[in-house]
Amino acid sequence: MEIEQLVSHCVDKGYRLHRDLGPGLLENVYEALLYESLRRDGLNVLRQGAVSVEHEGVVIENGFRFDLLVEDKLIIEIKSTERHAPVHAKQVLTYLRLMDLRIGLLMNFGMSTFKDGCQRLVNNYERGKQ
Repeated sequence: MEIEQLVSHCVDKGYRLHRDLGPGLLENVYEALLYESLRRDGLNVLRQGAVSVEHEGVVIENGFRFDLLVEDKLIIEIKSTERHAPVHAKQVLTYLRLMDLRIGLLMNFGMSTFKDGCQRLVNNYERGKQ
């Protein structure tokens, strides 16, 4: 599946989850349900995977944990808050940069509509260039 198809598919699954359950549940509930829904569609999905951080030869193996990684291409970070905080988007961009991925989704199931809570983020960072 091409990345744009994958993004569209995951957004649709997130929308359906929000439509059916509404806002107000804990993040781990939305995460588990989205994980199972994507797996049932035959997608390869990792949940709560470790993200390593390396700087000047020092490696921290479990520096961060992503919520979902779909088909080794797409990070999905799940939130359940009443509004976006700038740190949430920065978190996704950090994961993308550290994992050398291009596209991530921030899905905030706590907002009144899924459209307001879903944000696509793109990593334009290239290692070694500043």
